[in-house]
Formats: sequence, C-alpha cells, structure tokens
Amino acid sequence: QVTLVESGGRSVQPGGSLRLSCVFSGPTFSEITVGWFRQAPGRERDFVAAISGVASIPNYADFVKGRVTISRDNGENTVYLQLNRLKPEDTATYFCAAVRKGSFYSGSPDAREYDYWGQGTQVTVSS
Repeated sequence: QVTLVESGGRSVQPGGSLRLSCVFSGPTFSEITVGWFRQAPGRERDFVAAISGVASIPNYADFVKGRVTISRDNGENTVYLQLNRLKPEDTATYFCAAVRKGSFYSGSPDAREYDYWGQGTQVTVSS
C-alpha cells in the first residue's frame, strides 16, 4: 500500500520561503516519480513540479521556474519542494502525487497521470 504525507505548509509573508515535504510509504521509492500540484479555492489543480526516481530529473511548470526547486532523498523516502520569493497568488493547498513509470520518468503536468495522492498542506502568503 502506498501513502503520501505532506507537511511544511504555513502562513508566510510575501517574499518569504518555505520547504514542503512529501513522505512516501510503499515499495521501491527510487522507482517512483513524485509530482507537486497546487489548488486554490475555486480553481483547478495546477502542476508545479515533478522529479524522477533514481536520476532525480526535475520538471517544472513555467510559472515557477526560478522560484521553486524540487529535490528528493531516496534514503528518507522524501521529496522536497522549496518555494522562494513567495507571492500572494501562491496561496493554495499543495499536494504531492506519485506514479511508477520507471526511474527516469520525470512526470507530467496532467494530474490524471498520477496514481497516488496525499491529503495536501496549506500554504498562505499574506502580509
């Protein structure tokens, strides 16, 4: 059985930083591609970034390039999402998702490609 648990979300001021964590439970984490999505109230779930298994190949949405870094620690079964220079429009619930498609698959912006989802962690950017 696969589970994903996000943490690290909180309220921050504009310009601040956060590091979100996604802890994976299940077999062979190094073969799992993990993605991060976000969803604001009344809006669709948007792709933020994803990272492949062993090779840790990142994949970013255009709107976050330069402000976001995705990384993983296969020894800790954890994927991190570093958010920098946060803006009020980054306010959303952030979800991590996982799919097993080989160690070099760097993910898709299509949420339907992912088989497992966490419950989300809330990020609020406000002064």
